[in-house]
Amino acid sequence: MFRKFEEKENVSSTSQLKSSVQRQIRADIIRQMPLLEEYMQDIWPKKENAKIMKCHEHIEILTVQDKCLFFKQRDGPWFPVLRLLHKYPFILPHQQVDRGAIKFVLSGANIMCPGLTSPGAKLSPGIEAESVVAVMAEGKEHPLAIGLMKMSTEDIIKINKNIGVENIHYLNDGLWHLKSGA
Repeated sequence: MFRKFEEKENVSSTSQLKSSVQRQIRADIIRQMPLLEEYMQDIWPKKENAKIMKCHEHIEILTVQDKCLFFKQRDGPWFPVLRLLHKYPFILPHQQVDRGAIKFVLSGANIMCPGLTSPGAKLSPGIEAESVVAVMAEGKEHPLAIGLMKMSTEDIIKINKNIGVENIHYLNDGLWHLKSGA
């Protein structure tokens, strides 16, 4: 999604959000990531105005104080940016890949089921398909990507082939380097 993302080419407009729209987005994010609720005032103070950067491919990036915080595509779920996930790593369930998958994930590849079921990998139980997850790596402290489950944890274990997690945003992609996110 953000492999070749550059602000000049991909951002079509930026607009400030009405307070009613901000309240709705805040409620949607808290409903999707309930563990974030007690930290929301620190992340996005109520008095701070939020802006939406509209990008190609129907991507919207939510910014507060010129920091990218969340993004979504079309009517999909809200995803936290990796910088936010590094500060609050507990807000998403974790799926861990083995060491061999790290270089592929960092180049934007989707996470295949065998990379999630091999020795060194760890699957969080009970995660349903279409859930937003943090992709961790064996032996690393911080998430290296944010993904969208394509199968439930049980199906990944049972079927053990095809794409298990779609790689949405990863370290050093275009969103990571977006100037507004610094």
